Amino acid sequence: MVAALPPYVATVQHVSARDLPYSWHPGCPVGPAQLRRIRLRYVGFDGIAHTGQLIVNERVVPQVIQVFRTLYAARFPIRRMRPVDVYHGSDSRSTAADNTSSFNCRYAVAPGAKHWSMHAYGEAIDIDTVENPYLEGGRVMPPSGAAYVNRSRVRPGMAVEGGVLVRAFDRVGWGWGGRWSGGTKDYQHFSTTGN
Repeated sequence: MVAALPPYVATVQHVSARDLPYSWHPGCPVGPAQLRRIRLRYVGFDGIAHTGQLIVNERVVPQVIQVFRTLYAARFPIRRMRPVDVYHGSDSRSTAADNTSSFNCRYAVAPGAKHWSMHAYGEAIDIDTVENPYLEGGRVMPPSGAAYVNRSRVRPGMAVEGGVLVRAFDRVGWGWGGRWSGGTKDYQHFSTTGN
């Protein structure tokens, strides 16, 4: 018998530049006044309720709360959920830690001309980054995600077509990097634009 979870909770707070010492700097496409901290409950890989934090654009707060309410009810497992500032703004350190995060004022990790990532707007979320690696050319990021390159062997935490995670973001109109055409796939990545 599976133990009942405590009720889903999500609280929203304003943030300041002081709260974002590594992930924000002058010149970013959005300022701290446009961002919010959501503290919310999620289910860990241990099946227990935990509290995490996401920094997102104020415009997407209702959508994010809705998505994570759906994931919580479905007991979709999330390894950890900490702002990227915990990792000194390092995307590679955050993804290596299998961390679910959103805002980080950085450029896109993609081929082509240099441009802001949707994370720089607080309108993208990377979820279970080891179980859902970024694939480009022969690279797997994070490297520990190599065990999850074969997407036909579905395991807990994976984003798959028709699965609860992808459906939850579809319902709020967000795009998924697992649907990108060409050789690049970003299975962890969900954003308002799909980019």
